[in-house]
Amino acid sequence: MLNPTHVRTLGAVLATGSFAEAATRLGYTASAVSQQISALERATGLTLFERGARHVHPTRAARVLGERCEGVLNELTALEEQARALAAGQRGLIRVGSFATAAASLVPWALARFVQQQPEAEVSLEEGEPEELLPLVLSDALDVALVYEYALVPRRWPAQVTVSELVREEPRVLLPPAHPARRDAEIALADLAEETWIASRETSAGALALSRLCAAASFEPRIAFRTNDYDVVRELVQAGLGVALVPELAVTDAARPAAHALSGAPAGRRVLAVRRTANPNPLLAPLDDALVRAAAARRRGRPVHGG
Repeated sequence: MLNPTHVRTLGAVLATGSFAEAATRLGYTASAVSQQISALERATGLTLFERGARHVHPTRAARVLGERCEGVLNELTALEEQARALAAGQRGLIRVGSFATAAASLVPWALARFVQQQPEAEVSLEEGEPEELLPLVLSDALDVALVYEYALVPRRWPAQVTVSELVREEPRVLLPPAHPARRDAEIALADLAEETWIASRETSAGALALSRLCAAASFEPRIAFRTNDYDVVRELVQAGLGVALVPELAVTDAARPAAHALSGAPAGRRVLAVRRTANPNPLLAPLDDALVRAAAARRRGRPVHGG
């Protein structure tokens, strides 16, 4: 493959008409220019210049190559600029995964800031449960995934990942409009032992956490409805069909009057950002910063949007 420096030198000699003037333009010595042209001639097997005592004349081969020089060098310059931008985290692609609740209430704030700070970068978002997203992180199909971990259902993280806490959520009880405890600021879980419950799917971490919380309060919840969609949970509660225990991110502005804290020190869940420790993507640093700032803004009381 031809040396780009030698190609650039050829273009300078053709443009200036002499080794000496090309050397001045490029910041080399005339001897260095002569050596580079000789090296290019050896690499191509062509005679590029007829050398006289006081002048050089380009051959037809030099002129043919010269016609391509400008375009090739412009492409090379653009490639170098793109490589520098990628290395600096100004361009490139960042692939984000998130579970649904964070994708609706936390991720939009973070991505809006990220795009503002990195306008030439591309972003993709994929929604899924932690069990679906973690393998994608490990296989390098995602750069970072937002996942959750219930205190009562701890996870084991692979050695290849870095895990960062973004938000710590406390559980909230959603009560129907006519419930007698609707006006109470806090509710004891044991007081809901006779209620009909709305919960997430039986195999989910949320359902297991509810079961363990209720067991600690000496009862087993009577679960009539199961869904992993918190929009559905909120509507079922609003319709008076039961009570539910949900994480804070699932409490929208409209549902806030129905949401109550649990008395005591109930175990909640953490929202975590997980990425491969060895992932070299330079866009991870500004994305991490945007996620941390979005989480901090939410802790200060920014309204929750979505569900």
